Amino acid sequence: MNTAFQPLAWVHSTNVYEVNIRQYTPEGTFNAFAAALPRLKDMGVETLWLMPVTPIAQQHKKGSLGSPYACSDYTAINPELGTLADFKALVKKAHDMGFKLIIDWVANHTGWDHRWTVEHPGYYLKDSATKNFKMASGMDDIIELDYGNPALRRAMIEAMQYWVKECDIDGYRCDLASWVEVDFWKEARPQVDAVKPLFWLGEFDELDHPDYKPVFDCSYSWKWMHETKTFYEKKQTVDVLTSLLHRYDSTVKHSMNLWFTTNHDENSWNGTEYEKYGDMAKALAVFSITWDGIPLVYSGQELPNLKRLQFFEKDPIAWTSPLAMEDFYRSLLTLKKHNPALRAGDPGVTTYLLKTGVEKQVLAYLRVKGERAVLVLLNLSREKLRFEITDTQLTGQFVNVFGKTANDFTHERFFEMQPWEYLVYER
Repeated sequence: MNTAFQPLAWVHSTNVYEVNIRQYTPEGTFNAFAAALPRLKDMGVETLWLMPVTPIAQQHKKGSLGSPYACSDYTAINPELGTLADFKALVKKAHDMGFKLIIDWVANHTGWDHRWTVEHPGYYLKDSATKNFKMASGMDDIIELDYGNPALRRAMIEAMQYWVKECDIDGYRCDLASWVEVDFWKEARPQVDAVKPLFWLGEFDELDHPDYKPVFDCSYSWKWMHETKTFYEKKQTVDVLTSLLHRYDSTVKHSMNLWFTTNHDENSWNGTEYEKYGDMAKALAVFSITWDGIPLVYSGQELPNLKRLQFFEKDPIAWTSPLAMEDFYRSLLTLKKHNPALRAGDPGVTTYLLKTGVEKQVLAYLRVKGERAVLVLLNLSREKLRFEITDTQLTGQFVNVFGKTANDFTHERFFEMQPWEYLVYER
């Protein structure tokens, strides 16, 4: 990794919970969401990521409410969500409870009636055919900014500094980060970090854009998400996935990836995690939290949420009680936080892919730091399997994270697994 940008200490053991404020409650406000903080704290959530909090452009807007990703003012609050005072109160409450809070930042484009289109039209790219602002590729409600303009760069950096100074946020999730020139991020990060060192999460995949990785603490594992969907649909063998994991590991050493089964885009446009992954969804969630990297949980996954949330309309999450997946996430997120073997991007952690004799059906791995270890077994097949792990790295007393039963794997390493079953043990 580039020594110029080092992740903050807390980033190595964090998780991220994406908050869709609009759909989280019937009210769809910061204040209404704040009531969920004690529950999320109890579930083990560490970092809250709020989708864009800025006001939405009205010209060419999609649906009746528009896209939060079509901004009309980089330094104002969307009145649909509340006031600036409400947002500050939410950040303070989150901090008082031990959360970190990051916000979505959409640097590539704005809506058509962003204040800059009138105040600084030179900040935008122009369409040579229409002589108007350049519409973003495939999205007619947004227009592209001109990063060849030094004044635009200064204004964007000042806008990012504003939220740190004014509201004390802890980082940015940078939307479509690779659509913006990498040298802008190299210019922006030290200036924004000078206000307060932040967590930088970039929406790009390091396999496609390794040159962006040194500027960001963590990036998306888009290829993994797509490949696992294909794996499930085409009934492929696990070596397809292990090959991809080797590619991630060899592209940028000790870097951090964001692992997930759903997010705001995936849920609304491509289907819920259960539409995409079916019986494999829970095993993939286990992977996301226990493999080397940072796990993402999207609003409602703890339900579980089985519906696609509308993107441009009011469509509240249908919360029920009890939340069927809450204990599942609590167990894994607590393990992630407290076991150093699950630290992300830590050169002191070793991850072993284990020999089972059924490598085409089972993904088995052991993550070790010092005397601490976590064993994960994922049966990614439609078959009931019995197998033995022969690797001598697996030794000692372990406890099943879900069942709390004790196992000594020093001599006895036989396992029997149902289709799509997952097993997680802690030493």
